[in-house]
Amino acid sequence: MPLPRFAVVDLETSGLDARRHRMLQIGMVTIDASGTVHDEWETFVKLRWPLSSVGPTHVHGITRSMLRQAPRVNHALDEFAERLGDSLFVAHNARFDGEFLARAARHRNAPLGLADSLERRLCTLRMSRRLDPDRELSHRLGDVCERYAVPLDRPHEALADARATASILPHLLVAHRVTGVDDLAPFMDRPSEPRRRSAVS
Repeated sequence: MPLPRFAVVDLETSGLDARRHRMLQIGMVTIDASGTVHDEWETFVKLRWPLSSVGPTHVHGITRSMLRQAPRVNHALDEFAERLGDSLFVAHNARFDGEFLARAARHRNAPLGLADSLERRLCTLRMSRRLDPDRELSHRLGDVCERYAVPLDRPHEALADARATASILPHLLVAHRVTGVDDLAPFMDRPSEPRRRSAVS
């Protein structure tokens, strides 16, 4: 089966825990296996509460004032789903980005089928680590970009990180001799088990 298009995604969030923190910014770059760009999209996401924390502004540069006119999360998810289509979701650390999006999709009346689409996640971090079995290298996005001479001009800006990840993906596909969908299996993230609800009422 031939390779699909890839929807390469990056999020900026208010923290690291998808159960407690929120998405602030989504970037997506859709490419084919050769790296040809077919679509780009970026949006801020409005905070649920006006005084909610935006987390480490010194890292992502996002302030509450930047989010005031942003679409609400359900509207952002509508456009995300439309642009994702039948492309394969990809991220550098797909577990992190995928869990934030999947949780939002389950709780925010997202388009039918979006949560299921997010169960299939190709992870460029996992692909990079597989090339380094002795763990001699760093596999942070910036370091992987440097190895492949891919520019990363604005780290921790969603569209910039998505563009960088989209640029390294074709290199990783070639390095692993990926020619069809079946070859991607070792690099697919497995969603974490859903948390059980407490029996205490």
